[in-house]
Amino acid sequence: MRWLGYAGLLLAVLIAVVIVIAVMLPEKHVVTRHAFFRQSPEAVFALITGPQNWRPDVARWEEIPNPGGPRRWQEYSMQGNSVTFEETASDPPRKYQAVIADKNLPFSGTWTWEITPANDGCDVRITENGGVHNAIFRFVGRFVIGYSKTMTDYLKALGKKFGEPVNIQE
Repeated sequence: MRWLGYAGLLLAVLIAVVIVIAVMLPEKHVVTRHAFFRQSPEAVFALITGPQNWRPDVARWEEIPNPGGPRRWQEYSMQGNSVTFEETASDPPRKYQAVIADKNLPFSGTWTWEITPANDGCDVRITENGGVHNAIFRFVGRFVIGYSKTMTDYLKALGKKFGEPVNIQE
């Protein structure tokens, strides 16, 4: 029975260490990933700015009417969660930027897509300027999931949509 006390103490110390590390992590981060595609910049731009039904993590995607305002849309995950996005910059077919418009989420930020023509295709670079407001979510994002996972999954899904292999670079 004594070992249960030691196990409980060890668990409490581990939780305390995780909390201390989590609180010390910066709230904001910047991460970039890119990949080459054998597609025209116009084809890539059309796909990233259109309905996202080609992504396996998106159950539903819908445009939100915003008369006189910037373009807005909502993405629903397979788990039923939703995130609202808003276009903040568009320079077809070179650059696109969107921000998370929901203010009540434990995370925030922008994604900027830069599409650069290259031999027989283009390079697609995604830069995330993100913020994770909850300290425990910061710990999980930094050490368990990784800040770049969503971008990596996105680029892989883009490659799958185009039917080509993807080599993701930092």
